[in-house]
Amino acid sequence: MKKYIAFAAMFTLIIAAAYFSSCKDKKSEPTAGDNKEDSLKKVIERGDYLANHVAACIHCHSKRDFSQYSGPVTPGTEGGGGDIFSNEILDVIPGVFYGKNITPDNETGIGTWTDDEILRAITHGISKKGDTLFPLMPYANFNRMAKDDLLAIIAYLRTLKPIKNKVPDRKMMIPIAMAYPAQALQPTVDNNVRPAAADIVKYGEYMATVADCATCHTPFVKGQLDFSRMYAGGNTFHIPKTKVNSANLTSDSATGIGAWTEERFLNKFTAYREEKGYKYDAGNQNTVMPLVDYAGMTDADLKAIYAYLKTVKPVNNKVEKFPK
Repeated sequence: MKKYIAFAAMFTLIIAAAYFSSCKDKKSEPTAGDNKEDSLKKVIERGDYLANHVAACIHCHSKRDFSQYSGPVTPGTEGGGGDIFSNEILDVIPGVFYGKNITPDNETGIGTWTDDEILRAITHGISKKGDTLFPLMPYANFNRMAKDDLLAIIAYLRTLKPIKNKVPDRKMMIPIAMAYPAQALQPTVDNNVRPAAADIVKYGEYMATVADCATCHTPFVKGQLDFSRMYAGGNTFHIPKTKVNSANLTSDSATGIGAWTEERFLNKFTAYREEKGYKYDAGNQNTVMPLVDYAGMTDADLKAIYAYLKTVKPVNNKVEKFPK
């Protein structure tokens, strides 16, 4: 597949529209052009939803405003890259990295990339030029995404406003080969499918994987995730004015979310769906978690993630939210 999905579809729409507009005596009948336009719109809407509210592509690849609670994306920077990720923020990050420009700018973004090249970067961490991307972007997770969800994200990225912003080169403290998760990657995503929403636990696991909840909420030991304590929390993030630990999301009743009701879990996100919930300076009570972005998830998807987390092995690990 060497074509640009969104623009190829748009070209088809233009041809279809020209043809059907000449059939004036059939105005009341639905047309193939209408159906294609509706389909394209739905694909882009799905990609918008995933990129902004689940996979969080936009919050990592934009500037964030930590003068407001949870650091929402600074308007006008969507996808333009340049945000810094370094060991000054999280000590296990081996160097200084910058969110890439993923807007369709031809010079500094992904405007000249094919869909296959973008797909390879998202799911295998290999850029258009063949460079290996550092797995701060969780491409091992995205490698498990349904292909139609991945293509929806690509179609959406094509619609972003191009931003000319040349991002600085990374400064790594280790060889990239030490970090590349080759054994965790499937050679192809062609057979990946999204679990049925009716299977709420499996579907919730899928959504939590796409949202990469585990990386922030699983303790690191010597730079590696401690898989024996998945979702136990305790990673310390340094953000402007404060430092904050990731929460224990296991089903432990004493130190995790085992005693939480579904309503309490939902309220953790829905409170930030309106500006009044986050448009204030939280000072030393801020959080690195992009709650404003995740608040855009549907109630059904949040409930599914809650259902999945309730099945996670309980780990007793008391986390102090704001460490001294």
